[in-house]
Amino acid sequence: MEKIIKPPQTNKKPNMEITVTAEPNNNASHNNHIAPETIKVRAENIDVFYGTKQALFDVNIDIPEKTVTAFIGPSGCGKSTFLRCINRMNDTIDTCRVEGKILIDNENINDKSIDPVMLRAAVGMVFQKPNPFPKSIYENVAYGPRIHGLAHKKADFDVIIEKSLRKAGLWDEVKDRLDSPGTGLSGGQQQRLVIARAIAVNPEIILMDEPCSALDPIATAKIEELIDELRANYSIIIVTHSMSQAARVSQRTAFFHLGKLVEVGPTEQMFTNPKDTRTQDYITGRFG
Repeated sequence: MEKIIKPPQTNKKPNMEITVTAEPNNNASHNNHIAPETIKVRAENIDVFYGTKQALFDVNIDIPEKTVTAFIGPSGCGKSTFLRCINRMNDTIDTCRVEGKILIDNENINDKSIDPVMLRAAVGMVFQKPNPFPKSIYENVAYGPRIHGLAHKKADFDVIIEKSLRKAGLWDEVKDRLDSPGTGLSGGQQQRLVIARAIAVNPEIILMDEPCSALDPIATAKIEELIDELRANYSIIIVTHSMSQAARVSQRTAFFHLGKLVEVGPTEQMFTNPKDTRTQDYITGRFG
């Protein structure tokens, strides 16, 4: 998959209060006028099955580059299942079957010619629970570049490790103990280490599946600040159960319910004037 890196963008968005004044509309547009040249990920008619049970129904969405897109919705609505479609993590589940197309830079990642290992280098993933390897901090970050052949000399690895840890906001906290176990860090530091490990292989997209759910408020704030900084160089897609977090960190929000994509649009619009009554009901706490 061809890598296209554009100059960083540094537009920061202020926090928003969640005040809903929705107008009911059950025919919301899924993509809300995204310029074609800015589309990074496009999903077309995605259906997902676990055995005979269907988990996702005809999902169509365009996700722009260099933005944070939040997936929200009640537990079991399919948002994490769809997230895993974007780097074919569902391939690891024997009973799972995915139908439809997911295009990244107009290339169908479900095509048999696509190597899932290379895809997952371009589309990194950060899970709900920090999962550092039982290795040193240094080796945690060096692992990806090593297996993908991105570096061979120690000096080259040193540059990658420092650059990745700096991008993850962790370098100053660990630079004097790079040989210490990654598992010995605090929960928030471990999550930032995992983010450093993901960006060490130069991904284009970072997927985050509830990355702050196991963290305290201080560690959560650091991760959210990091997400805002990383979007200058990466397309970030985050699953979250926190309405306030979605409002703080994302520029676009997609609402899933019962396996269907109900509505997607600019975050401010979704939280203040959603077009679908189901979105309004969820955001205001009437269900979920």
